[in-house]
Amino acid sequence: MTAARIDMIRTRLSKEFSPRELEVIDDSHLHAGHDGAKDGRGHFRVRIVAEQFRGATPIQRHRMIFNALGTLMETDIHALSIAASAPD
Repeated sequence: MTAARIDMIRTRLSKEFSPRELEVIDDSHLHAGHDGAKDGRGHFRVRIVAEQFRGATPIQRHRMIFNALGTLMETDIHALSIAASAPD
């Protein structure tokens, strides 16, 4: 299921942002036994560089990503660490 979740995250973010860089890391194994992880959802880290983030505040960038991920935030993702930036 981990590979499928990573693919779903990558697909949605790629479709929405056409990023220059995108890295999705599953950190679920670091949270085994955590109350929030008992329902089977995962813990992930995303590093993304995309032009759409230019001029956006960090909170705006996070909201953009949450919106792009949509229902995955309710069904597959328990926690998401985000590093989002515009290209240099």
